Amino acid sequence: MSEQQHRNKSGFETRAIHAGYEPDAATGAVIPPIYATSTYKQDGVGGLRGGYEYSRSANPTRTALEGNIAALEEGERGFAFASGLAAEDTLVRSLCKPGDHVVIPDDAYGGTFRLFDKVEQVWGLEHSPAPVSDVEKVAAAIQPGRTKLVWVETPTNPLLNIGDIAALADLAHAAGALLVVDNTFASPYLQQPLTLGADVVVHSTTKYCGGHSDVVGGALVVKDLGLAEKVAFHQNAMGAVAGPFDSWLTLRGLRTLAVRMDRHCDNAEKVVDFLTAHPKVGDVIYPGLETHPGHEVAQRQMKRYGGMVSFRVTDGEQHALQVCERTEVFTLGESLGGVESLIEHPGRMTHASVAGTDLEVPGDLVRLSVGIESAEDLIADLERALD
Repeated sequence: MSEQQHRNKSGFETRAIHAGYEPDAATGAVIPPIYATSTYKQDGVGGLRGGYEYSRSANPTRTALEGNIAALEEGERGFAFASGLAAEDTLVRSLCKPGDHVVIPDDAYGGTFRLFDKVEQVWGLEHSPAPVSDVEKVAAAIQPGRTKLVWVETPTNPLLNIGDIAALADLAHAAGALLVVDNTFASPYLQQPLTLGADVVVHSTTKYCGGHSDVVGGALVVKDLGLAEKVAFHQNAMGAVAGPFDSWLTLRGLRTLAVRMDRHCDNAEKVVDFLTAHPKVGDVIYPGLETHPGHEVAQRQMKRYGGMVSFRVTDGEQHALQVCERTEVFTLGESLGGVESLIEHPGRMTHASVAGTDLEVPGDLVRLSVGIESAEDLIADLERALD
């Protein structure tokens, strides 16, 4: 067994720091260099050093990131992209053709819905929404012989519904389809869908993987090498790859993923305790609550329940908007998963693209990305905003 193979079988925290890269043979540098190059000198025509010829096809910094995230998700091969949506589009075109069909969450991330509804549908790919928490309704949405992908988020964005990955994998495979899991909210630290039967994991690495709100990126991880070849071809052919500096920033973020996620979870649990006791808060949506309908499944397939919290205020949409505007420690902004806490109104912000459709989210809903600040400051900030 090589040293790298040994590392890939090590604990999560060890893999996060060491997998995907060996210290530089010439200098001993323990951090991968940023290979800011577009092309590579060949040793004679076709004589490639390490397989590198052009940085759209492969770049050593990106290779390090791809190896690292594959190890964290316990997959065979990883692929890094310029954004999460670029990763999604590349995957869809790798595995589907016009006339095919996919099942998507009925509360999918707005950008994912827009991709399927406004881009892939024009290309000829049909889709049907279904609640990821209801296996029977997902089964009813599948069109045998046509459905190529069952696409799920778990937890979903922003309603934090939970899909049973193992059950959905069995369902998809029985219908001749593949299960794709968007693991952005959980991160590889809290959940590894490939070990539960999923075929592909999708990440917006902009979020928890990068973790510092300073880089945009996406990733795919697969467990089948035949599938990997299809994705690799389309990644090169379509070209929406992560650049070397973006790859380096994301890899740096992954090294601290475990310790950050533990703090995100600690703080989220304290925020949830506060919100559930507040008279101006109605439903608090968090998989860690025993009252959450997906709690038992989340308990089974997640290490902890994450840093995302949604809640509904009792005084309607206008109050929800005011809460979002009043916070000071929570920054009003889109995105999630950074060290800083963010607050947003999904109906007007991240999910505006699904307004007027069956995927529309409630107007009184507020979404929190709970950061790693002092929990007492976060709670005091929310208390001021609510009151």
